[in-house]
Amino acid sequence: MTFQDIFKSKYLENVTVIPVFDMALGMLLAFLTGLFIFWIYKKTYRGVMYSSSFGVTLIGLTMISTLVIMAVTSNIVLSLGMVGALSIVRFRTAIKEPLDIAFLFWSIAVGIVLAAGLIPLAVFGSIFIGLVLLVFVSRKTHDDPFILVLRCDSQETESLTRELLQANVQKLVLKSKNVRPGAIELHYELRLKDEDTSFLHQLAETSGVTETVLVSYNGDYVG
Repeated sequence: MTFQDIFKSKYLENVTVIPVFDMALGMLLAFLTGLFIFWIYKKTYRGVMYSSSFGVTLIGLTMISTLVIMAVTSNIVLSLGMVGALSIVRFRTAIKEPLDIAFLFWSIAVGIVLAAGLIPLAVFGSIFIGLVLLVFVSRKTHDDPFILVLRCDSQETESLTRELLQANVQKLVLKSKNVRPGAIELHYELRLKDEDTSFLHQLAETSGVTETVLVSYNGDYVG
């Protein structure tokens, strides 16, 4: 192999397979679309702890998907190798919010569509999906549930506090009950009336009640 043959290798020939303008345009559009997805995620997030790193991940996923699909579409041999490489990747991060899965797939799908050259589909599809999420996720269709942890000293106090709760909340369901000598711990799921929590002060002042804790319930209960 001569020095001249090195510069005629198949590897260097692949440098010009994708025009530089196409690469720059694809990555720029992926970045802008990823920012839009990130913005929708921030506006529709309804979890307990907001993670900014997940939002940045959405931008990165969009750009990475575009990069990978551009490479795959330019070389059929590379596409086969890419399938084998991605098949060994394992993601072990737990997704706590079901809606986060939709944002992950949205980012990947937009990256694929952009790399395929279907720019209008990616843009208008993202705008439509974003509007749907803004309307339905931001819309409050029901009262948020709460978990009330109540500790009292006797069965009589338990009955008294239950009557007080039923008179002041919209819905009351006993989730668990823990009885020890001289102590009773109750976990109620309840829905408030007009976000009114003044009844907690009445509970705390009731004779025999040692502790009252009200927490928002988002699907993952921690006692």
